[in-house]
Amino acid sequence: MDSLKDHFLIAMPSLDDTFFERSVIYICEHDDKGAMGIMVNRPIGVDVEELLDQMELHPSAEHMFAINEEVLVGGPVSPDRGFVLHTPQKNWINSVEISEYSMLTSSRDILSSIATGKSPDNFLIALGYAGWGKNQLEQELADNTWLTIKASPELLFNVDHDQLWQNATQTLGFDFWQMSSQVGHA
Repeated sequence: MDSLKDHFLIAMPSLDDTFFERSVIYICEHDDKGAMGIMVNRPIGVDVEELLDQMELHPSAEHMFAINEEVLVGGPVSPDRGFVLHTPQKNWINSVEISEYSMLTSSRDILSSIATGKSPDNFLIALGYAGWGKNQLEQELADNTWLTIKASPELLFNVDHDQLWQNATQTLGFDFWQMSSQVGHA
């Protein structure tokens, strides 16, 4: 099995009217036990500044203008648990490296640093995650539920959430809506 760590799962049009409709999920972990990822294109309706205020981590006035990010729905599992995907920065001992341009943490200390303006260059905050048990993701891929592409820092951190699914599908080089969800039938 090839690991899909540091790849995007792109929801097929067949996931219309489901939790994962038009979703893009960044895979943070994938091994023979299962997979874990963060949906990176669905805002929850709360911006980071509001979240920091709710956690009593009040951003200083000079840093508020830099925190215009929205909190994302990371997935249906543990929606009350927060995760931060961020670019590497020294001294983040509670962050796990995913790639040369991304790390993941659920530690509160990074939120404190964001509030004080000492945040990583790029970050995404999400509540919840998407998870798959052993062989579950492989079966969903075989069922044509997802397409995969290698992730990039540009798509992960620099594309508007509402444009990410479209931009990710365009990297595949064909019109996504012309694809059938049926495989192997002539």
